[in-house]
Amino acid sequence: MPNQHALLRYPACNRALLSIAPTIALLAALPPAAAAQQPIARDAAQDAARRAAIHPVADAAAMQAWLARVPVTRSFPNDLAATLDGHGPAFIIEMTTSAGCIPCGDLWAKLSSLAARHGWRLRTMGSEDAMIRSGRLGLPWAGHPVAWVRPVTDPWRAIPIAVGTDHTPNLARNLYLAAKMLTGVRPAVGVRAMAKFTGIVGAAPRPREGRRP
Repeated sequence: MPNQHALLRYPACNRALLSIAPTIALLAALPPAAAAQQPIARDAAQDAARRAAIHPVADAAAMQAWLARVPVTRSFPNDLAATLDGHGPAFIIEMTTSAGCIPCGDLWAKLSSLAARHGWRLRTMGSEDAMIRSGRLGLPWAGHPVAWVRPVTDPWRAIPIAVGTDHTPNLARNLYLAAKMLTGVRPAVGVRAMAKFTGIVGAAPRPREGRRP
């Protein structure tokens, strides 16, 4: 089974990993002959879990349809506002975007509002840097947008707060979780367990057909 403490270091950063944990545990218990098929079975399970957790959308209607299925955080810790207000100057939010990405614009607007309200900095980051960062943390690349929080003075200590767009209350919750984790304070287990990523990302642009002679 994956190390639960390692998974919980990030805001439920891999729902897909949690979903394939029983498969991995079962394969580990198989006899050698069956275990020889482990890499194939593991890859298939991971691929299936990844596809199930990612929802590419090409228009606002599809995005809103998926967002309607995402639970909205209703209960917050008492120190939410104080934490967000007090830690804003120390952290920066970075997110990826791409041309024509509907969820990117939606996430940017929501994070901009939260950043202005609580004094956080917000900026875009390049796709290549985001992919490198995802790889360092063992997170599969799902597409744009992806948002992270990191200390202003340390570009390598980053925690993902969104893979795909999300509801504003959920983003506020994940900003809170990131601030707590980056300052070495354990957030309440119940709040931490609620943090999930939506996987509502922009659909990949269709390749343009070459001109016929």
